[in-house]
Amino acid sequence: MSKKDKENVVGPVEAVLKPDPAKEGDSIRISSEVIAVIVSLVSSEVPGIAGMSGGLVGGIAEKLGRRDLTRGIKVQVNEDKVVIDLNVIAEYGISIVEATTKLKKEIRTNVEKTTGLTVEAININVQGINVPKIGEEAAEEFDKVKEE
Repeated sequence: MSKKDKENVVGPVEAVLKPDPAKEGDSIRISSEVIAVIVSLVSSEVPGIAGMSGGLVGGIAEKLGRRDLTRGIKVQVNEDKVVIDLNVIAEYGISIVEATTKLKKEIRTNVEKTTGLTVEAININVQGINVPKIGEEAAEEFDKVKEE
């Protein structure tokens, strides 16, 4: 496991499921990295969430063309329970409470459905607001209205 992978994980690295209690030796192992990728993919689909916030190092890596799907996501696995911490950037003009409530619901549903694990807690930290840039045409129109 790389140093980067360890930064996204608190506690055990994988969940171990025993799908059939009658078969003692059988198990399924789900990496916390898999759970983080699920969270990232779900987050990208929720309206009002502009993206993940991974701090200075994540921003530099992305500018260099390396996209990290698990940036800003930490997963803690405890047997068959999962705690997820994520740092997000919200879109300007939306209700942060509504967007993050929907995000929590979507993450919980998708992680539990996909992995069979129980999501014990989801902690969302809103670390920024994405303010859209005004295009040149819109800026010119604004200047015309302002002059009148």
